Amino acid sequence: MSDILIELGTEELPPKALLKLSKAFTEGVVDGLQKVGINATSVESFATPRRLAMLIKGVPLHQQDQVVEKRGPALQAAFDAQGNPSKAAQGFARSCGVEVADLAQKETDKGTWLYFEQKQPGKELKTLLPAIVNDSLTRLPIPKRMRWGDRADEFVRPVHWLVMMADDQTINATILGTDAGNQTRGHRFHAPEVLTISSATDYEALLQDKAYVLASFEKRREVIRQQLNETAKKLGGAVRMDEDLLDEVTALVEWPIAISGRFDDEFLSVPVEALVSTMQDHQKYFAVFDADNQLLPFFITISNIDSKKPELVSSGNERVIRPRFSDAKFFYEQDQKVTLSSRLQSLESVVFQKQLGTIGDKVIRIRSLAGYLAESLSADVSEAERAAELCKCDLMTDMVGEFPKLQGIMGNYYARLDGESETVATAIEQHYWPRYSGDAVPSAIAGQCVAIADRVDTMLGIFAIGQKPSGVKDPFGLRRAALGVIRIIIENDLAVDIHALCLQAAAGLADKIDADAVVNEVVDYIFDRLKSYYLDQGIRVDVIDAVLSCRPTLLTDLQKRIVAVTEFLKHDSAIALAAANKRISNILKKQENPSSIHINADLLQEAAEKNLYQTLSNLEKTAMAHFDQGEYLPGLTVLADLRPVVDQFFDEVMVMVDDEALKLNRLALLQSLANSFLRAADFSKIQ
Repeated sequence: MSDILIELGTEELPPKALLKLSKAFTEGVVDGLQKVGINATSVESFATPRRLAMLIKGVPLHQQDQVVEKRGPALQAAFDAQGNPSKAAQGFARSCGVEVADLAQKETDKGTWLYFEQKQPGKELKTLLPAIVNDSLTRLPIPKRMRWGDRADEFVRPVHWLVMMADDQTINATILGTDAGNQTRGHRFHAPEVLTISSATDYEALLQDKAYVLASFEKRREVIRQQLNETAKKLGGAVRMDEDLLDEVTALVEWPIAISGRFDDEFLSVPVEALVSTMQDHQKYFAVFDADNQLLPFFITISNIDSKKPELVSSGNERVIRPRFSDAKFFYEQDQKVTLSSRLQSLESVVFQKQLGTIGDKVIRIRSLAGYLAESLSADVSEAERAAELCKCDLMTDMVGEFPKLQGIMGNYYARLDGESETVATAIEQHYWPRYSGDAVPSAIAGQCVAIADRVDTMLGIFAIGQKPSGVKDPFGLRRAALGVIRIIIENDLAVDIHALCLQAAAGLADKIDADAVVNEVVDYIFDRLKSYYLDQGIRVDVIDAVLSCRPTLLTDLQKRIVAVTEFLKHDSAIALAAANKRISNILKKQENPSSIHINADLLQEAAEKNLYQTLSNLEKTAMAHFDQGEYLPGLTVLADLRPVVDQFFDEVMVMVDDEALKLNRLALLQSLANSFLRAADFSKIQ
């Protein structure tokens, strides 16, 4: 057994991709080893801006010996009547590299066959590893590779060194034009000299103790987190930890040193989101907040150098941030010279989509659709319409032009400064919610109406012009839009009928394009996303299919059914009734139109079918009353009492009898039974 060290040294790797590249590289090598029958005891990955590495412990130095077996032709086809080998036998022997006389015979339950067996010694790890490493590097998720110098090798960044070791021995290999060795390099400035690795297991400690490099991404991230918290505490505040920023900064440094800086108090008059966006997106700084979650005039940066004069590093960063904050302050003050509503006209000059018109056209449609939603939900129509009217106006401000991520947020600020109501201002910001998976949904009804209207208008329009998502391509973000609509409606328990809503949205597009033809297609698209939504909630796929097959376009009603069916399946009778429904479905699908047949009580002959008819008649009224009120679990619980009579019916009654009238009457009875359950879900879909 041996410990294997692999390190690829490069120029600075893309920080946002570093963790993904490291994980894929390690997994590729480990999978490659497993494919050749070599398993490791443990694996540890390392990733810094200038290296991808891994330490694989407990690796066998050889493959296990293998017995190769090949089956040839059947014995009767291998020799003729005189015992001479046939061409098939001779060809099989040649393919095995032996004479026919050297082949064995093996009896099976299907006869006797020619067989070839050969013991194949396992290969040494050092001969297998180079190809495995090279294959893993080739398969890394790199969208665009580069070449350097006059070499034909391609990688995400130029490669400068390669380490491949088994314990204290170097493994000979040439990968990406670089010969493997046992020498690594430390921090670009603190320890630029070459370092010799004496043993694979010394790698991490050597880099930390001698080379100013914390090789483990996870350990380096936690060191940064700790430094941020300690530095913020000294400043009298705390860091609002952005995990994506933390990962990016971790990928930018090898020897992290937290350094704080200060900015002028005058900039605190600028919206905090603009300041934080500037610090995080442009400078990779961490903002500091007090106990009341108010921004303090400090920032923390993570330096990659342990400077002897950190105050110079701090002042340098302060000089860099000041002009950016000055620009933000200037834009904010300039934007306030005109009102949001005065920017409505300028939206007519910005094209949303060539066939669907300008953003101004879209705002008119959103306003109408938001008003329709507010009225149907008994909400304040005027506030929903006013929020919709102003929801895109901040796109024309200097602030959003400089900081696109602040769209909606700046609209909120400017609306309040213009004297708009708090409801309208909040709705302007929140109509973009949810912005990503796991994000919050709009909290107030006006914001919910505008958010739904905006997304549904986009979906209908894009489908109507024939640019619906295909494969992984979704340039207009329709998948995200559909999931946003679903979440807003379900999580806020809004009584919105999806089909009626899409019809209304299509009517709004009538002067641009005929969207009526794609209404059902958009509804289907939303239903497809519903399946994904509920799978993410941990709902069984058969439960989802059972409910969705009934096509309840009122999503609050659909949600009630999902919850009810999930709970009902815990009932003792549920699975038996599901099996009965499946059996009924299989019988009925072979008939032309059994649903048009009415039950004739006079044709009921067997006690079991009379019992089913009477029990169903008695229970159905109560169950339907519950279903009419959206009380699906109580309704299904009532129908659960049908189990014994359903079981008795299938045990004692033949449905497909020769008497046509009797057969059709029994089919009608089964159809009536199925229809009772279909008021909640198609239980034939339940596994």
